[in-house]
Amino acid sequence: MSWPRYPQPQPSHFAVRPILTLFILSDWLQAVLGFCYEFGYGVEQDFKFAERLYVSAGMRGNGLACARLAFLRQYGRPSIKIDRVEAEEWNKKVNAMGPNAVDWFIKAADEYNLPDANYALGVCYHDGIGVTKSPQKALFYYERAAAAGQPRGEGILGYCYGEGFGVEQDVGKAFSLYMSAALKGESVSMYNLAHFYEEGIGVKQNLDEAFKWYSKAAALGNCYAQNSLGYMYEEGKGVPKDEKKAVHWYRLSAELGYPWAQCNLAFCLQNGVGTEKDEVLGSYWYQRAAVQGHSRAQNNLGHAYQYGIGVEKDEVMAVEWYRRSAASGNVFALHSLGYCFQYGIGTEVDLEKAVKLYLESATQGHAPAQMSLGCCYRNGVGVPVNEAEAFKWIKLSALGGNDMAQNTLGHMYEDGIGTQRNLHRAVRWYKYSASQGNAWALTNLAVMYTEGSGVKKSAKMAVELLREAAKQGHTRAQLKLAQHLMAGNGCAKDEVASVHWYMQAAEDGSVAAMLALAECYERGTGCPRDIVRAVEWYEKAALWGDKKAADRLVSLVANPAVVDGMFAHGYVAPAA
Repeated sequence: MSWPRYPQPQPSHFAVRPILTLFILSDWLQAVLGFCYEFGYGVEQDFKFAERLYVSAGMRGNGLACARLAFLRQYGRPSIKIDRVEAEEWNKKVNAMGPNAVDWFIKAADEYNLPDANYALGVCYHDGIGVTKSPQKALFYYERAAAAGQPRGEGILGYCYGEGFGVEQDVGKAFSLYMSAALKGESVSMYNLAHFYEEGIGVKQNLDEAFKWYSKAAALGNCYAQNSLGYMYEEGKGVPKDEKKAVHWYRLSAELGYPWAQCNLAFCLQNGVGTEKDEVLGSYWYQRAAVQGHSRAQNNLGHAYQYGIGVEKDEVMAVEWYRRSAASGNVFALHSLGYCFQYGIGTEVDLEKAVKLYLESATQGHAPAQMSLGCCYRNGVGVPVNEAEAFKWIKLSALGGNDMAQNTLGHMYEDGIGTQRNLHRAVRWYKYSASQGNAWALTNLAVMYTEGSGVKKSAKMAVELLREAAKQGHTRAQLKLAQHLMAGNGCAKDEVASVHWYMQAAEDGSVAAMLALAECYERGTGCPRDIVRAVEWYEKAALWGDKKAADRLVSLVANPAVVDGMFAHGYVAPAA
C-alpha cells in the first residue's frame, strides 16, 4: 500500500537513532512517523516515542501531530499522560490552522482507505478536532476502520453502540465489538468489556470476568482500568477488600493523569484510607484533578479551602472552586455555593441567589440542598415564609435519607408545621433519624418516650437514648440525662453521675444545667458542698438572665452565716 502525499517511510531506519530523528526529519515526516509508532504500522507499537515525535512536529505547527496530541492528552493511552488542559490547547491550535489541518487524515482515509486513518479521522469528527463535529461522519469512519479489523476502530464503534452515539443504542453489539478488540490486545476495549461485566450491560454480570479484564488492561498501563481496579479493591467488589491495593492502583492511574483516579487518591490521602493520612498531599491531588475540569475534585477542593484542610484557609478561593464545579451542574457544589451566599462565606450575602442555587441542586434530588431549601421556606430566608413548601422539601430530603431532615420532619409532625399534627409519624421520623445516630433525634425521641407522646411511655428507653446522645456532646441530652439520674427515673439513682452530666451541659452553655449544678454545690448533692463554686455557677446562670439563680445569688452573698469564711481570702467574681 502506498501512502498519501509522501513516500512510505522506513521506520526501522529511524528507530535505531530515535534522538536524531527529532532533529533530522521535517515536521511532516515526524508526524507521519509518529503515526506509525502509535499504531504499530511497520514498526513495533511505541506510544511514548510516538508522543515525542508528535510533540516535536506539533510545536512546529503540524496539523496531524496537533490533532493526535489533542486526542492523546484528552484520553491517554498506555504510558501517555492525560492532561486535559493541554489537550484543549492542542485542539485550539489545530482548529486555528483552518480546514486543511487534517488533510492528511482525510486523504489517507478517503483515497487510500487506511484503517488507522479511518479511525483517526473518525475521532476528529467525534470531538471536532480540525473539522466540524459530526456523529454521523464519525460513525462512518469508525465503521470502515472496524470492518478492516482495526482494534481501536472496533472499540470506538462499540462505544458508539453502547452510548447510542450516532446510532441506535445496542449494548449487545457493543459487547461483541469490545470483545473482538479486547482479544486483539486493545486496552481501552478491555476496560470497557470489564465495565460491561461489572455492571451486567449486554451480558450477565460477572465480577470475576470484570476483574480479569480490568487486570489485563491495567497491566498494559491503561489508566481507566487501573482506577477501576482500585475501586474494586476499595469496596471489596468481586475481590477481598484491600484498601492498600486500592491506593496502589489509584496512584498508578493518577500519575498517568486520569482525573477520577486523582480525585479518588486525594480522598484516600485526606481520610487515611489505605495509606497514612496526608491532607496536604490530598489537596495536591484534588488540585491536579480540578484543573482538568473534574467537577467532584473542584467541589472537594473548594471544601478544602473553605475549612483549611491541607491548604491555607481561603474562603474566596473556596467560592471560586465551588463556582467552577457548580457550572458543570455538580449538585454538591451548587449546594455549597448556595450556603456561601446565604452566610456570606467568601462572598457577599445574597439570599435570593442562595435560594436559587439550593433549588437547582434540590430539583436534581440532592437531599442536603432539599433540606436547606426547606429551611429557607420555613424561616423566610430569601423567600416568603411558606410552611407547606418547607414541609414538601424537607420531606423529600428525609425520604432521601438525610438524617437532619428526618429529625426536622419529625418536629414538623410533632408541632403541626406545614402539615397536620401527627405524633405517631413524628416518632417514626425521629426513629429513622436516630437510627443514623443523629443526636437531636435521639433526644427528641427520648422526650417522646418520657412523655408517652405518640409512643408507649418508657423512662428506661428514654434514658438509653439520652445516654447515646449525651456521649455525642448534645447539651440538651446531657441536661435531661442528668435530671433522670438525679431522680432515678428510668434508671438507678446516681447523684454523682448526675452532677457529671450537669457539669458537661453547663460548660456547653445550658443555663438550666448551670442552675442545677449550683444547687448541687450549695447542698452537697452528688459532690462535696462548695459554696464558692455554687456562687460561681449561680452568677453564670444569672448573667444569662435566670431569675431564680439571680435571687439565690443575692441571698447567698447577703447572708454571712451561709457564706462564712467565703471572703476570708477575698472573692473575685469571674468576668462577664
